[in-house]
Amino acid sequence: MAEPIVEFRHITKKFPGIVANDDVSFTVNKGEIFAVLGENGAGKSTLVSALFGMYEPDGGEILVRGKPERITSPRYAGTLGIGMVHQHFRLVSNYTVAENIVLGLEPVRRVCGIPFVDMRKANRDVAALSERYGLKVSPDDVIEDMSVAAMQRVEILKMLYREAEILIFDEPTAVLTPQEIDAFLQTVKTLRDSGKTIILITHKLREIKAVADRCAIMARGKLVSILDVKTASTDEMARMMVGHDISFTTEKAPAKFGPVVLDVDGLTVKSAAGYEAVKGVSFQVHAGEVFAVAGVSGNGQNELADSVAGLAEVSSGRVILNGHDITNATVREHITAGVAYIPEDRHNVGLVLDFTLRGNFPLRLYDTPKYSRKSIINYKEYNEQSARLQEQYDIRSSQGGETIVREMSGGNQQKAIIAREIDMKTPLIIFMQPTRGLDAGAVMNVRKYIIAERDRGAAVLLISLDLDEILDCADTIGVIYSGKMSKIAPAGELTAEVIGEYMMGVGKTA
Repeated sequence: MAEPIVEFRHITKKFPGIVANDDVSFTVNKGEIFAVLGENGAGKSTLVSALFGMYEPDGGEILVRGKPERITSPRYAGTLGIGMVHQHFRLVSNYTVAENIVLGLEPVRRVCGIPFVDMRKANRDVAALSERYGLKVSPDDVIEDMSVAAMQRVEILKMLYREAEILIFDEPTAVLTPQEIDAFLQTVKTLRDSGKTIILITHKLREIKAVADRCAIMARGKLVSILDVKTASTDEMARMMVGHDISFTTEKAPAKFGPVVLDVDGLTVKSAAGYEAVKGVSFQVHAGEVFAVAGVSGNGQNELADSVAGLAEVSSGRVILNGHDITNATVREHITAGVAYIPEDRHNVGLVLDFTLRGNFPLRLYDTPKYSRKSIINYKEYNEQSARLQEQYDIRSSQGGETIVREMSGGNQQKAIIAREIDMKTPLIIFMQPTRGLDAGAVMNVRKYIIAERDRGAAVLLISLDLDEILDCADTIGVIYSGKMSKIAPAGELTAEVIGEYMMGVGKTA
């Protein structure tokens, strides 16, 4: 018989101008993987943040192990055995793995009566915990030198070190590669099998089908339904989540190629670590063409995109835009020449997190006559642009254009970047992992935007780890492996299997 461990009763939470949770009630049973599914801005994160003590509900109550609890802080949540891995990790970047995991609960030894942090014991404890749960980390590694997937393992170990029994994961795969996602889902199953209760906040249907036992579906703050995942189809879940059927194929007319807009010739780019990440890459993108770059993460995609956008220095080769050499030109010169860029790193590159949403939209063109004259900002244009883009791209925020971007969900932050860059109407637009962190409905909308940009005559450079996205959108596909273009061909001539072979370096001409 199922044993309830967490119960939400009539939870309501309001922010200025928005009801994030509207009378939400459901029960999570001990030892299950319970998924909460919904679009970006559906209220999922707000709900679990109340369980973790980051918000107090305006109405309703939360029961833990059958007892009503007023969870006033994450520290108090920890005393109840509740842990949480946030979408954006909360680690001290210049500390080691062990220092982060034991922070606040450091083992202490005494020398001549004086207490010292016993880091030897901390390292041993972390190594043992890592081994027990199959979460491979090195206690001595420094956080800032680690991959995103490794940082996530550290966050999980932080919870386990504190003996958490109820583990909350908020959009845990939003920044992981497909290979890392599979490893994470196996970790979740292992944790469930060891007796933990998992609450998984996501909008990814495949992941829910792969690991979850039950699923609560939320839309615009309300609970829509609770489903048994084994018997529910992904189509049914998607329909409940967005309120209508979703087609996972983008309709598009045949491409009409115009002249060459982007000509990349013999491009070589070094990584931040100093090695050659892009090695003599050449390709062209025409007006009215989606040129998609497929590849396993870490094969030079980031450096390729950044160099074309002006963010990374080109060691050799040329970047030509509409006949003009923009190799190693400044970012401002790239913008003036007509380059729009949706970067992979939305926080450090795409947005100014402490600006308002309204202030982020004109960031690329703030010094043009449309937005300012003689250093005087045209706030009327700022307001009109903000209102227009929020409506057009369904960007949800608690206070409209006055919302501080840091306070928005990751998916809505991403939609804001996409809206801003498309609104520039440039001859070249670079989409780098554009749908990472977006729900199913938003993913299909972004793919429609990509095709719409192509159809207006823009040259589109799409770089994605999602092979389905590549096949759905591309007119031409280039496969990058170990920094080199191992294959370039019309999309209609390549199957997923063939692309996969080139991605792994085993294609016939790789």
